[in-house]
Amino acid sequence: MTDKKYPDTQLFIDGTWRGGVEGKTIAVLDPATGEEIGRLAHATKADLDAALDAVDRGFKVWSVTSAYERSKVMRKAGDLLRERAGAIAETMTREQGKPLAEAKGEVLAAADVIDWFAEEARRTYGQIIPARAPGVTQMAIKLPVGPVAAFTPWNFPINQVVRKLSAAVAAGCSIIVKAPEETPASPAELIRCFVDAGIPAGVVNLVYGVPAEISEYLIPHPVIQKISFTGSTPVGKQLAALAAQHMKLSTMELGGHAPAIIFADANLEKAVKVMAGSKFRNAGQVCVSPTRFLVQDSVYDKVVSAFTEASKAIKVGNGMEEGVQMGPLANERRIPALEALINDAIEHGAELKTGGRRIGNKGNFFEPTVLSNVPTQARIMNEEPFGPVAVFSPFSTLDDVINEANRLPFGLASYAFTGSADTAQQLGTRIEAGMTTINHNGLALPEVPFGGIKDSGYGTEGGSEAINAYLVTKFVTQMSA
Repeated sequence: MTDKKYPDTQLFIDGTWRGGVEGKTIAVLDPATGEEIGRLAHATKADLDAALDAVDRGFKVWSVTSAYERSKVMRKAGDLLRERAGAIAETMTREQGKPLAEAKGEVLAAADVIDWFAEEARRTYGQIIPARAPGVTQMAIKLPVGPVAAFTPWNFPINQVVRKLSAAVAAGCSIIVKAPEETPASPAELIRCFVDAGIPAGVVNLVYGVPAEISEYLIPHPVIQKISFTGSTPVGKQLAALAAQHMKLSTMELGGHAPAIIFADANLEKAVKVMAGSKFRNAGQVCVSPTRFLVQDSVYDKVVSAFTEASKAIKVGNGMEEGVQMGPLANERRIPALEALINDAIEHGAELKTGGRRIGNKGNFFEPTVLSNVPTQARIMNEEPFGPVAVFSPFSTLDDVINEANRLPFGLASYAFTGSADTAQQLGTRIEAGMTTINHNGLALPEVPFGGIKDSGYGTEGGSEAINAYLVTKFVTQMSA
């Protein structure tokens, strides 16, 4: 039986909210209770064909709409999202589990992203290049790449959609969003804000279904010119390879295993407070979550003890309840996966300081967990846990910790705390990661780059460079008659 407070979610194709042609639906579960709260329309090939036809037509309209008009529509969409933030946040918490305050923060941050790209739409500048002969004009102009296919995960249902959607729309592209089946209603409400703001039919389309079937159909299709994917590294590599076979541009924001380095000269109280908040945000289901806590040996015991106490103090519960700081895991399958990683670490000699178990037998709740003295041979030191588990290991020197930070093939986020300007400078240049934040958590603002290197992907979804992934540079030269 579905929950009347939670909306059933439809597809959005060619300006119309509708069910799938074949009438198939998917159950949506509340991760705090395990109960079904709604149904989701399931797209099949006929629906995808309709979306492809729509996105093709939409591009022909939107690509010749002025940047000024595109920016106005986006600004209105951002304002609508802010007006509706409270209701959308409740929907997100019901389907994803994160505390209501975190959900509302995600919605409001998404509105800031829309505003940023609305302004970037008006700044896709080209160049006038000095010519070698009189009477010749040489220009490099920026044009939208074409229809886009975007694939997004469940951990940040709106945040992961809004960056791709806003950049594409700002550039003059049309888009098909394949949003997450586990958390469908909140991204649908994001799309609704763009629709209600007046975006033309076909420019923005939304589908759900079997992820592999949708990606394998959309990516090779001749209508689609660009893809953007956020998700696991193995899946990202498969989709990037498929895109490359068809010479499609792609942006990949993939997994991480972020080091969090704490030096003896750091403000230890601040480091523990900031990193505990970051580690257990969204129950650790964050691609940039700090995971390997590398602490200088002279303060190691003190930091581990303080972090353990901070972890024990976190209130876990239903995200709709007041005072809850960490909600359930979004999917039940994560519980045995985390238990296996924790048990493996203990078998390799790690010490369990707190947590390590499921909470109760209803919903997907898991204890905030701290593991100490975890050897590099343990799986959790090599595989992204994607859950509320912090793993601690000591280090002696700067070179030692940089070697450990760079040991893995991942390179998304990294964190460090130090009182030394020289150490900070070296960390900023020597850590192999797309992002390094020192003495605070300063990631993921709309105006700064967001992306990784190595197995964590390529391309950025923030800052002044982000819109470039949705543009092509064309050279035009003309001689006077």
